[in-house]
Amino acid sequence: MDNLYRLVNLMQLLRDPERGCPWDNRQTFASLVPYTIEEVYEVAAAIDKQDFPLLREELGDLLLQIVFYAQMAREQDLFDLDDVARSISDKLVRRHPNIFEEQAGPGGATWDDIKEAERRAKPGSGTLLDDIPDALPQLLRAWKIQERAASVGFDWQEARPVLSKIAEELTELEEALAAEDAQDRLAEELGDLLFSAVNLGRHLDISAEDALRKSNEKFRRRFRCVEQQMAKQGKSLANCSMEEMEQAWQAAKLE
Repeated sequence: MDNLYRLVNLMQLLRDPERGCPWDNRQTFASLVPYTIEEVYEVAAAIDKQDFPLLREELGDLLLQIVFYAQMAREQDLFDLDDVARSISDKLVRRHPNIFEEQAGPGGATWDDIKEAERRAKPGSGTLLDDIPDALPQLLRAWKIQERAASVGFDWQEARPVLSKIAEELTELEEALAAEDAQDRLAEELGDLLFSAVNLGRHLDISAEDALRKSNEKFRRRFRCVEQQMAKQGKSLANCSMEEMEQAWQAAKLE
């Protein structure tokens, strides 16, 4: 763990008001959030690529974010990195009473029971859905909302009724489009369709976020093939007809 201590000490130096880095000293909890989100996605990208040297690097970047937040909290006498580690260690023990029985204490509560008790113990927890963060990527947030509702039985038992719901939502979107409804109505119907698509993925145990990421990459790969095919013919896409590009697209799908 020597290198972890080294990282903590480096961050303390970077945040030193007199000898530290001006950029690091300007940062706040809020200003770091976009960087943290970016680092999480870069970790996911490295895993998708199965690039483990890159994953090691990206996990280091993400760890730096955690150390950064902990250092700022320490400066304000809120908590430090040791408190963070203690908190998550205590949570792991508490949520696995079957494994850490002596440390967790007696009781046969399930994982869901324990999480629900923790949720209700938080200040301002309110209703069942209140503590799902607004800032989550919306596909993930939809999954979390659906999962939480399902925990009390508000859910279909299988995937087939969800498919019917998707067909219903698609029909409503088509009707709104045919009626030339306002943009707000179209956005609402499209949102309902997306929400139902996420729900189908949840029932199939397929992350909508992961599925969309793979589809994005597939489209990008095929579109690159279209560009290359047109370039071989001495053409740019801007000067190609839709028919030419569609023909190249169909060829790319066969590769």
